[in-house]
Amino acid sequence: MNFKSTIGLEVHFELKTKSKIFSPSPVTYGAEPNSEANVIDWGYPGVLPKLNKEVYRLGLMVALATHSEITPVTHFDRKNYYYPDNPKAYQITQFFEPLARNGYVEVEVRGKKKRIGIHEMHIEEDAGKNTHGTNGFSYVDLNRQGVPLLEVVSEPDMEDPEEAYAYLEKLRKIVQFTGASDVKMEEGSMRVDTNISIRPAGQKELGTKVEMKNLNSFEHVRLSLAYEEKRQQEVLLSGGKVQLSTRRFDENSGKTVLERVKEGDADYRYFPEPDIAPYHIKQDWIDEIKTQLPKSADERREDYINKLGLKPYDADVILQTKEASDFFDKAMAAGADPQMTANWMNTQVNGYLNEHRVELKDIKLTPENLAKMVTLIKDGVISSKIAKKVFAETVANGTDPKKYVEENGMAQLSDLSVLEPMVKEIVDNNPQSVEDFKNGKDRAIGFLVGQIMKQTHGKANPKIINQLLNKELQSR
Repeated sequence: MNFKSTIGLEVHFELKTKSKIFSPSPVTYGAEPNSEANVIDWGYPGVLPKLNKEVYRLGLMVALATHSEITPVTHFDRKNYYYPDNPKAYQITQFFEPLARNGYVEVEVRGKKKRIGIHEMHIEEDAGKNTHGTNGFSYVDLNRQGVPLLEVVSEPDMEDPEEAYAYLEKLRKIVQFTGASDVKMEEGSMRVDTNISIRPAGQKELGTKVEMKNLNSFEHVRLSLAYEEKRQQEVLLSGGKVQLSTRRFDENSGKTVLERVKEGDADYRYFPEPDIAPYHIKQDWIDEIKTQLPKSADERREDYINKLGLKPYDADVILQTKEASDFFDKAMAAGADPQMTANWMNTQVNGYLNEHRVELKDIKLTPENLAKMVTLIKDGVISSKIAKKVFAETVANGTDPKKYVEENGMAQLSDLSVLEPMVKEIVDNNPQSVEDFKNGKDRAIGFLVGQIMKQTHGKANPKIINQLLNKELQSR
């Protein structure tokens, strides 16, 4: 029997604000536990939440970037439940009137394009974090309590794990390039819940869905969905019924494990949040935000390839992060050669970042200095070999490449009045190499180049030396 899968995804993005959604508590990743929370986050009696407007602005940027219909009048609701990491026993979210609906993301899988619908996106506050120690105790860190989240709920339009993976990659890039979120799964600023059901091919009625929550990598999403497809098929083929439930993915075994029978919406006793008034979103504000949207990754890719002449592979590597793309754009604004800059970013710069486990913002290399160094190479002032020494100095200390080359006498020797007599002398002193050249032996040129580089202590311009040697040898 053949089966058809139906997959939906709920993705939480931590919005990039300086303070929390309803309180002035700061938002800092890695802060001392329970050092960035206050009585508003905890819902103490007598305190009132105040909406952070920046949360709406960032949410609207994502809504516009995903072609979503913005709800003109929104309001917040209470989702009631208790966990140790949620001391006020409810979460403020948007259940009845979310921020936006009916958007889409276009993906490409196996050479075919497909639109994945966005059912809705809503703003809500995060809960705290439980950590279960090996000593038998559990610890609660409430720093994350009240951090603003944007939850993007897809339509159940995906039919296999590969489509789900492609959707996540595309959605992550869209959100990242708006600047609304860091989308760092390793820091919890992007989290994924999946749901999947299967049904016999040809059956219109959807099967019973199973959820898997808080998956911490795209690969785990793909693996868990693939396992769950197989597990549900085995259940149905054996005559059993798939249970409406929540499961977790065990990365060690590669299997999903039952956690609990799924709650329904009624279990959360949703009702309108009494302490926050409805929020009216004016069209002129939407129009203003639309003009502030940065170029998307797709738009940048088209510019890089069609306007700047980058190879598609190099463009894709640069566009892996908004940070790298912004850095590249600033180097272009400083007059750098596009393809040469891309080559350096994708090899030397990325190699340095990977080796030292840092990000672009953590190093002293600036786009302007990279542009200067690339220009020095292109103009023949320094060789690629010397450039690596210049790069090492610039990335470590932020030194101006041009100034460093001048002060340390690193410029290539390109003066023809100096090089021409030197080439003639070297050729005169090596008649065997002349003979080898005439007999078609390529090593002759290499030997003579080496002699000149030795005499100039490696400063002679190799390109000019090769041109002069060929001209001299052909005249013999």
